[in-house]
Formats: sequence, C-alpha cells, structure tokens
Amino acid sequence: MTSENSKQPINASKEISLKEIFKEINVWYRYLLTKWLIIVLFGLIGGAIGFVYAYLKKPLYTAITTFVLEDEQSGAGGLGSISGLASMAGLDLGSGGGGIFQGDNLLQLYKSRKMIEATLLTSVDIDGKKQLLIDRYIEFNDLRTGWQDKPMLKGINFTGASNQKFSRLQDSIVGTIVSEIDKNYLRVAKLDKKLSIIKVEVVAEDEQFAKVFNEQIVKNVNDFYVQTRTKKSVGNVSILQQKTDSVRRVMNGEIFSAAAVVDATPNLNPTRQVQRNAPVQRSQFSAETNRAILTELVKNLELSKISLRKETPLLEVIDIPIYPLKKDKFGKLKGLIIGGILFGFLSVLYLVIKRTLANL
Repeated sequence: MTSENSKQPINASKEISLKEIFKEINVWYRYLLTKWLIIVLFGLIGGAIGFVYAYLKKPLYTAITTFVLEDEQSGAGGLGSISGLASMAGLDLGSGGGGIFQGDNLLQLYKSRKMIEATLLTSVDIDGKKQLLIDRYIEFNDLRTGWQDKPMLKGINFTGASNQKFSRLQDSIVGTIVSEIDKNYLRVAKLDKKLSIIKVEVVAEDEQFAKVFNEQIVKNVNDFYVQTRTKKSVGNVSILQQKTDSVRRVMNGEIFSAAAVVDATPNLNPTRQVQRNAPVQRSQFSAETNRAILTELVKNLELSKISLRKETPLLEVIDIPIYPLKKDKFGKLKGLIIGGILFGFLSVLYLVIKRTLANL
C-alpha cells in the first residue's frame, strides 16, 4: 500500500492539465504580441521581396502536342499465313520487330540525349531568320553574358557543326543544356495508362522556342521510331525490288536476243536451220526460266510490301501548339501575400527559438 501511494504523486506530476496548456499558449501569445513591430516589419520586407520577385520573374509558356500511337505488334490474322507461305520460299518478311519501343521505352526516347541534341542542332526559321535551336536557347537564357569573362567560351559557336565534329568544350556545353532541358523544360507522359495517347509538353520562358522545340522533337522522335520499327522490312523490300528488276532485265534481254537472231537470218538455207533454231531456243528457254523466277519474285515482293504496311505504326497527331501559347505568370499580389506570410512566420519562429534558448 505504501509503495502504491508513493507512485500516485509521481504520475500526477507527469500529467499536464488542459488549463496549463492554455496558460502556456497565452504566455507565448502575450510575448509575441509585444514583438508585433518586428513581425510586421519582417512581413513587409517579405512582401516587398515577393512583389519584386513576381515583377522580375519571366512568364512561362507551355507548348503541348498530343498524338495517338497505333502499333500492330502481333502480326495476327491473314498476315501470319502470308508470312508462313513466304518462309517456305526462303524469305523472311519480318514479324513486327519484337518489343522495340513498347511501353515506356518510347517515352524514354523523348528524354534521350540523342533526340534532344538532334533537336537542338536543328535549324529553324524564327523571326524571319535561320537559327539553331541551341543558339536560341543560349540567347533567351542570356548565357553569353556570363561567358564574356571566359576566353574559351566567349567566341564559341555551334553553327555549321555536327555532333560528330564537336570539340570537347562544345560537347560539354551541349551535354549541360540537354540535361537542363530534360529536367526543367520537357515533360512526356501518357494521358492514361490504358490509352495510347501520348502528351509532349515543353515549358520555356521564350514562347517561340517552346513551340518550335515541341514541334521539332515530336517530328524527330516519331520519324526515328517509324524508321527503326520498319528498318528490317524496308531492307527486305529493297532487296526483293533489286532482284525483281534484275531478273526482268535479263528476261527482256533474252526475248530481244531471240527476235534479233530471227531478224539476222531472214532467208536462211533450210539445211542451216541450226544457225537460227539453236540460239532462238536457247534464248526462249532462258526467257521462260526467268519469267517463272520473276513471277515468284513479284509475288514475294508484294507480300513484303504488305508486311511493311502492316508493321508501319500509325502516328496521328491530335493537338498541336498554336499561338498564343498558354502563359503562366507569377502574380504580383500572390508574391506579395506569400512573401509576407513566409517572412512573418520565419520571424515568429526566430523569436520563439530565441526565447526558448534564453530560458534554458
């Protein structure tokens, strides 16, 4: 009993009543009330900083392109049987290119250095003059001003250069710009995981750069995608076309050769028929053989063209960026309010910490 009674005061001393909490809050309130001038002063300073920031902050322009991708990968239906028949003739008409760019791979292609760099090095018409997009980026970000004090960067130029001929310094600058665009300018995503609609968004402080860069990177990536997906089938069609044209030329040559032999011996002695019949029959036999080969090649060529059309993905643009672009401006009133609240809160936090440390 004695031990239990001795524990009760200890437990009671650990408990803080609601009255004491309100009392402590009231103490802090009265203390901060005495410092209202400091809090208001900091709030005004923060509001002024927020207002100036909003005034100097350039607006952001957003260029958006959406397109739908229809890509038949399975090769089902009639094409499967066609490919089977072609394979019996020793021909590979292609089967859809496997899993290239399926899923998120196409989205990552937009973020790759290869595509962003190729777009930056594209010459476009802006304000009536030809200009590389990388030069436009350097211009509206005012990078050359910071390069004036650096002799190596002062006269650097990308016009007329290709990525295969870049110097180490040029390659470094391009890499930095590509990384910046990837992180802060370019956004690529599917509107819905269940749909094939892809949204490409470019956000920049320069309206023309945002629009042109958006259009150009969509063109570059989609062209590269189609070319890569159909590369094998295009090669097959090209080879078959060359063989078909070659056999046709040989066949036509043999037909003309037979006719030429007949024309060359109009009044042939009946006892010398071998001079006409042997060359004519030889040419006719060669022509018939090549005709049979040509018939099969033409069939296989048409099958390859069907396969190529089947493998070619359909990229249909839905929306394109149109002037004026969507403009996001940080409002002056918003900057004033946010700056005032933020600095006011920081001043209160400073005063609380200062008093707490002084009471320790």
